[in-house]
Amino acid sequence: MAEVYVSSVIAAPAGAVWLAVRDFNALPAWAPFVAESRIEQNMRPDQVGCIRSFRLKDGGRIRERLLALSDFDMSCTYSILESPMGVENYIATLALIPITDGNATLATWKASFDAPPEREDGLVRDIGQNVFQAAFTALKSRFGR
Repeated sequence: MAEVYVSSVIAAPAGAVWLAVRDFNALPAWAPFVAESRIEQNMRPDQVGCIRSFRLKDGGRIRERLLALSDFDMSCTYSILESPMGVENYIATLALIPITDGNATLATWKASFDAPPEREDGLVRDIGQNVFQAAFTALKSRFGR
């Protein structure tokens, strides 16, 4: 099983960052690689079990299911149902932790998945840099720091 972990400090209060990322359908607003997103079956975007279907700017389509959402912990966990990446058993968690010194946020994003052994290293690198870190970098810019 492959694992990815990325963390970043965002110079904004955790509550403000959480408002930006909490909506499971809001990826196009803060993830630079997402072109459009919709929640299937008219479910609420914060309802555990809802499925988001989104299109990447490169044309790829991904479907993900929200497995957990906690306003108290400022975290969400989701699984990939369909993806052009060729991963299986993909589970990821995005979490925010308040940093009291400077009123900033420690953002963490981790994932585990199965993939053919010869593709694991490349997928870990790609997901870590081109997905998780790219999204964190965009959030830093969004909050002006």
